Amino acid sequence: MGFWTGKKVLVTGGSGFIGSHLCELLVEAGARVSATASSERSRDRFLHPSHADIDWRIGDLADPGWCRQVCEGQELLMHLAARVGGIAYNIAHPASIFRANLEVFMNCMEAARHHGLDVLVTSSACVYPRHCAIPTPESEGFRDRPEPTNEGYGWAKRMEEFLAQAYASEHGMHVRVARPYNAYGPRDNFDPESSHVIPALIRRVFEAEGELVVWGDGSASRSFLYVSDFARGLMEVAEKSPQVEAINIGADEETTIAETAQMIIELSGRELEIHFDPTKPKGQPRRHCDTSLSEELIGYRAAVPLREGLRRSIDYFLEHVRS
Repeated sequence: MGFWTGKKVLVTGGSGFIGSHLCELLVEAGARVSATASSERSRDRFLHPSHADIDWRIGDLADPGWCRQVCEGQELLMHLAARVGGIAYNIAHPASIFRANLEVFMNCMEAARHHGLDVLVTSSACVYPRHCAIPTPESEGFRDRPEPTNEGYGWAKRMEEFLAQAYASEHGMHVRVARPYNAYGPRDNFDPESSHVIPALIRRVFEAEGELVVWGDGSASRSFLYVSDFARGLMEVAEKSPQVEAINIGADEETTIAETAQMIIELSGRELEIHFDPTKPKGQPRRHCDTSLSEELIGYRAAVPLREGLRRSIDYFLEHVRS
């Protein structure tokens, strides 16, 4: 019998971009999956075959009593519920993002402690400082301040990691922490007001007339992580990690925003000139995931190349968003 077979798993934020993919993988692995959503409408955003096999819990994770209620009878809490957006949104709402993420996380940790659940904490590469080593090892997660353009989210994720270790130390809880890099893929957020770079670029490519405007000078780089690799990485950290401390989950490749934009244009079949707008923020200058620890401790490697992941993301956009 496998690790996941029959395991009672609660996924907070299970109706979201990452959460919906994780729920599907858990169902395929034989887990007994429960998942939270803030409303019936949000629960039904991403219809997929595994919905019938998921016990949906509709409510507000900011309510401590409801958190305790939904954790009852579970074995493992996989915490994905989060509030975050693109650069513009993050710059404008640092306090709101920090408070919303930490409030929900503290409720979930206390409910898990009360019912004796194991916990998988989903952190983020946003914990890293602007000027970090490249590739970036886990040891730099608490060095200096997080990247200023997403500081509210970065500090919230640092505090989640601190609380994870504190609960493990004080209460003897079994807690594991994954620190994923930039996610993208089908079901991503394509809202121009709050989307991340890849869905924002895909939308702009198909709405542009002759010219694609890209924020920054195009030199910023990222280690983009396809959504199925992200979800699988969370499962492997929960199952295999021997430590409480965070493990990077990412692809061992570094791609500039200029290269990414050009790739999306090529895959779209459109003919567009790229115009960079250096008056707009570009975020962290470089991101490149150091994957050595994840490979050594849990045998994890990303599987989906960026070009293939972008092709699938474009297909999803054309079929489900643009249509």
